[in-house]
Amino acid sequence: MEKNDKLPAVIGIGNALVDIMISVEDDMVINEFGLLKGSMTLVDAGLSAKIYAATSMCKKELTTGGSAANTIHALASLGRNCGYLGKINNDIFGDIFKEEFEKKSIRTHFRYSEKETGRVMALVSPDSERTMATYLGAAADLQPEDINPYDFDGYTVLYIEGYLVQNHMLIETAIKIAKQKGLKIAIDLSSFNIVEQNLDFLKRIISDFVDIVFANEDEALSFTGKKPIAALYEIANQCEIAVVKIGKDGSLIKHGDEMVNIGVEKANAIDTTGAGDSYAAGFLFGYTKGFSLKKCGQIAALVSGKVVEVMGAKLPDKAWPGILKIIQEMKD
Repeated sequence: MEKNDKLPAVIGIGNALVDIMISVEDDMVINEFGLLKGSMTLVDAGLSAKIYAATSMCKKELTTGGSAANTIHALASLGRNCGYLGKINNDIFGDIFKEEFEKKSIRTHFRYSEKETGRVMALVSPDSERTMATYLGAAADLQPEDINPYDFDGYTVLYIEGYLVQNHMLIETAIKIAKQKGLKIAIDLSSFNIVEQNLDFLKRIISDFVDIVFANEDEALSFTGKKPIAALYEIANQCEIAVVKIGKDGSLIKHGDEMVNIGVEKANAIDTTGAGDSYAAGFLFGYTKGFSLKKCGQIAALVSGKVVEVMGAKLPDKAWPGILKIIQEMKD
């Protein structure tokens, strides 16, 4: 769908965070700090530090994070030219974020804050469910005035994570500028509680501006009040392409009169962190290549199925050649 495949295709905008993946033996820490298991809870710097201290004996892994950042990172690993806009600090976490993205040749549009770079304590339970305690820090300082028209030069798609939706003016500013520059708009609803808290706003912007909507069944239920298939139809009436992910039953995708049902990849799931982000990356990879709806969904299922087999939201570099080989062998 690009006129020039060498140009950047997708720019993501989101909360630039560093993920601290923590393996916990049970739900004790989750319950102790009043976190909602399987969801994301915003915390302040003090509570973030307390959770870190309480898990001092647990295995930890550190990497860049944030929903849109994970998606863009995976897109770059698939060989797609892409970019990312977010806000960080000139601290150690900010340096980690910048260096990791530069290694992937991702075009960055960073803004800087006096607050510390944001971070996520991702508590991974034995059942592979992840519970996130998020200190937004610098990420929360991203404001409408940080968005400039030139940020979107050379891109064809703007991808937005739902976690940003609480800043209505920021989202509306980014979407309107991107639309004026001729970009398609894709959004992942990200979390059912985010949808519930911003329902009227989401319904309006999706109907007026958004082209592609990604939602899991809980988010789709919160958005429409309906079960997956009925929700899919309702969302598809408001945008170009609707995607509803239904866990072990795969995903449903609708574009106009076409609807496809995509199965899941067989996987030994140890951590669901980043599964939705990777699904979006796979789908957008196919979409910007002009592939069929079915192939876009199959690539999305492949990438998301692989990422749940590793700890954290990112696959190791050695995994991508094999994934790309499978994609090349897929029929369109």
